[in-house]
Amino acid sequence: MRWGAVIVAAGRGARLGRPKQLIDLAGLPMVGWSIQTFASIEEIADLVVATESDLIETIRALVGRVAPRFSPRVVSGGPTRQISVREGLQALPSACDAVLVHDGARPLVSAVDVRAGMREVGAGRAALLAAPLVDTIKVVTPESRLVSGTLDRSTLWAAQTPQFAMVSDLRRAHERAGGNGIDATDDAMLLERIGVAVVVVPASAENFKVTLPQDVARAAAILRERSLTTRVPS
Repeated sequence: MRWGAVIVAAGRGARLGRPKQLIDLAGLPMVGWSIQTFASIEEIADLVVATESDLIETIRALVGRVAPRFSPRVVSGGPTRQISVREGLQALPSACDAVLVHDGARPLVSAVDVRAGMREVGAGRAALLAAPLVDTIKVVTPESRLVSGTLDRSTLWAAQTPQFAMVSDLRRAHERAGGNGIDATDDAMLLERIGVAVVVVPASAENFKVTLPQDVARAAAILRERSLTTRVPS
């Protein structure tokens, strides 16, 4: 199959006080690490990045620098993640059979995990990277903060990205959601709603989302360590 990748890198990074997609991590803007990883996977033929309108030229230049084999398709994202993904899907070439959607704030995704997710995809079948929950999860009444129940954590997984599907399935899922006024936090939920089977692929522990300042420091440290371990000895 010919694969396309959509990276969602919109948003202003309110918690970090600046657009986090461009925060420097070990010498490269955050979103650049995902771009570089996808460029190393030969099955991925096309890349689209959805970002803020005033960052389009900056991101386009970044793609050209770290992933020159891709034609730099960079589009303006929307006010919600779902709209940004939809804009990215519309920009994919018609030749793409399958697509993976990734959050630009997960710079540590590995090519091994991405390929594991890609292998699961077929007509009517999608996949996502995820991690099993290790904490006990309580159901809490918002107003009183009283515990109303405890969930069985053996059945619970935390959804991550990339999320993988056939292009036709994901476009249909987004069209149906838009027509019904549904706003979801991830693409797997939209696929589930139209009857597409979604399988979980265990992700490595390093595929966390950079949200807080301590996440930036942790991600930078891991990337520096990776660079040292992959450097060819002189």
